[in-house]
Amino acid sequence: MQKIEAVIQPGKLEAVKEALIEIGVEGLTILEARGHGRQKGHTEFYRGREYSVDLLPKIKIETVVVDELVEKVIRAILTAAQTGSIGDGKIFVTRIDDAIRIRNEDRGDAAL
Repeated sequence: MQKIEAVIQPGKLEAVKEALIEIGVEGLTILEARGHGRQKGHTEFYRGREYSVDLLPKIKIETVVVDELVEKVIRAILTAAQTGSIGDGKIFVTRIDDAIRIRNEDRGDAAL
């Protein structure tokens, strides 16, 4: 099993979610986040004053999938979220040793 975390632009959430559902991903956790990478934010003017916006809104999607689905999930996220611009986001893949479904104590792949 692998945990896939993707930090994406908020406007790409629906496209990524639909792409993941289409390839058979059943469980997702979606979090609203704020952060920055290389783009370091930007400056804006409000009521005549300049201020820095250095933490930009992002969406974090987390899912745990069986090993056979990992590359499909990565490809689906890349295809749906990529604009080619700075700030498109990142994907992180982490090995998961075990998963337990609380309801009936299923373990491993069966818990997904």
